[in-house]
Order: sequence, then structure tokens, then C-alpha cells
Amino acid sequence: MEEISAEAYTVPTDAPEGDATLAWQSTTLVLVRARSGPATGIGWTYGAGAAVTVVRDLLAPLVTGHPADDVPGANAAMARAVRNAGRPGLVAGALSAVDIALWDLKARLHDLPLVTLLGAARPDVPVYGSGGFTPYDDTRLTEQLRHWAEKQAIGRVKIKIGEEWGRRVARDLHRVRLARSVVGDDCELYVDANGGYDVKGAIRVGRALADEGVTWFEEPVTSDDLAGLRLVREQVPVAVTAGEYGYDLGYFQRMAASGAVDCLQADVTRCGGITVWLKAAAVAESLHLDVSAHCAPHVHAHACAAAPNLRHLEWFHDHVAIEELLFEGTLDPAGGSVVPGASGLPGLGLRFREEVAERYRSG
Repeated sequence: MEEISAEAYTVPTDAPEGDATLAWQSTTLVLVRARSGPATGIGWTYGAGAAVTVVRDLLAPLVTGHPADDVPGANAAMARAVRNAGRPGLVAGALSAVDIALWDLKARLHDLPLVTLLGAARPDVPVYGSGGFTPYDDTRLTEQLRHWAEKQAIGRVKIKIGEEWGRRVARDLHRVRLARSVVGDDCELYVDANGGYDVKGAIRVGRALADEGVTWFEEPVTSDDLAGLRLVREQVPVAVTAGEYGYDLGYFQRMAASGAVDCLQADVTRCGGITVWLKAAAVAESLHLDVSAHCAPHVHAHACAAAPNLRHLEWFHDHVAIEELLFEGTLDPAGGSVVPGASGLPGLGLRFREEVAERYRSG
């Protein structure tokens, strides 16, 4: 490994966005490049631009000089080195971006699509349309749902609920009923509360969701409360899911083994990269659970195709818009799935659009 570099790019959203517990009007992508000989691999995470400093000052000196083929060894070395820097959160995102870049680099050096290097377990990757932010009015929500369900023929969609920390249940249920009326009975309908409800509130809402045919209830309560998640799961017929805030393998083992979720979520840009994401999928499989990939679709897709117990990949509105803006070679979800590696291009199959990205550089 000859060089590791990082930059941040902040892209405004196309409208104010929010969920049960947070609101935002821009999203920052931290891009990492790993160079060895004639090839450069790319990886990224979403979060604070301060991750650039973590990559440059803490991780790059450690990984530079490491054999490009030995990605798991580099991942283990990074994980050991960040102990006192605080692994969860920002540092884990930076580590994840470096790991993804190293896998992309390795596949490029071998002139293989990353899915071929990893070994495919499936020919394609099911996706679900995700967005439905709480600030959306009925018109905007309807337009977004129709785009996924009708224009792109995606048979699974998800909206945000739990507005104002679960204090607007009537509006939550109105939006769920509107979503059902827009997408019809044949489309799977999911909701994400982002931990906005308390346990009893989540149980009440979960029972109402079942009446609308909702089949996926994401983070009904905070994912830090495994006992609460398990209680909700036991009391409602809707599948309960969580896991996007896992920053190490032990987190996924504890969540999966606790009986708190029906499907384990994991985010490759947070959990430790592709190296750890595949391990998390294996942990879930060992406990007879599916795994679902959280956001960042174009860094997940190849790893998803290598997971035999994959349920689906989140086609998240924000990240799709950014990745289609900043990268050439993005995937087409028409029909409800993507096929990573179909182009035959090596690695992730993407080219970073330097000329477009420059106007969004933030660090």
C-alpha cells in the first residue's frame, strides 16, 4: 500500500429532511482513496468531516506499506490501533471507509469485480425504496412513493414515523395509511421509527401498523434497549429490526443472540467495512436470521451479493442522490433489484467524478 488519502464532500438535500429524532439539510460523504502501483481503490462513509483527520493522522500511517492483498490483516491492525481513540462512531466510520477502499483496490489490482473476488451467493440483490421523511407533506410523500413503486417497479418501500419522539402518533398513522393507499396492497410497506417511541408506545403503534399490512418495524425503540426491542417483538406481529448503529462485531452478536430482532441490520460504512459486514452476516446466519444492509447502496451491493442470508439492501433517497451525483457507473434498481458486477468493471465498478465533486468539497 503506497498511499491513503481522504477528503470530505457536503451535499445539500433536495428538501429539508428528518425522522423521529433528528433533522438535517445536508449530508457529508468522506471519501478514502487507497493507491498501490497503477490502481486506486475508493471507499466512503457518511458522517462528520472530522473523519478525514482520523484517516490522515491515525489510519493512513498504519496501513501504508501493508500488502494490498491482505485486507483482513489491515482491518485487524486498524481495530487494535483505535482502542484509545474510541472505536464507536466517528472513528469506526473512518476505519470502515479505509477498509472499503482496500477491498476496492484489491479487486482492481486483480482486474475483477468485487463481487467476483468475494464470491457471489446470489445473482442479484433485492432493494427497497427508503425515504418518506417526516417533514414531507402528503404531496411530496406521494410523489416519492410513486417513483419507487410505479416508475422503478420496486416492490418494497419504507417511510419514517415516530415524529417528535413519538408524540404525533395520529400523523404517523395517517402517513402510513396514505402510503398504503399509494403503493397498493401488493407492495411491501415498511416503517422506521429511529428509536422515537417508548416501549408501550411502540407496542400500541405496532399493533396499528399490522392492520395496515406493515411488515417491517425498524427501531421502534432505541437500539440501545435490547430488552425493550425484544418486548416489542414479542407483543406485535410486525417484524422488528435494528442494528444500523453497530460499530463492531460484538454488537451484532449481542443483538442477534438476544432475540431482540427478526432481521439484523448492518451498515458497512460504520461497522468496520466489508471485512466486518460479512462477519456480521455470518453471525446472523448462525442464529437463523437474515441480514439487511443499511443505506450507502453502492458500497453495500457487492458484499450483499456475497451473503447467502441477505434479505435486502436499503435504496436510501439521500445516499442514492449523492452517489448518482458523485460517481459514474451507479446501479439501476428498476424491477426491485440490482446486479453488482454486471458491467464487468473491476472493484466497485465506479469512477469518482472529480469535476462534479469539487464544488462540494468541505475538507
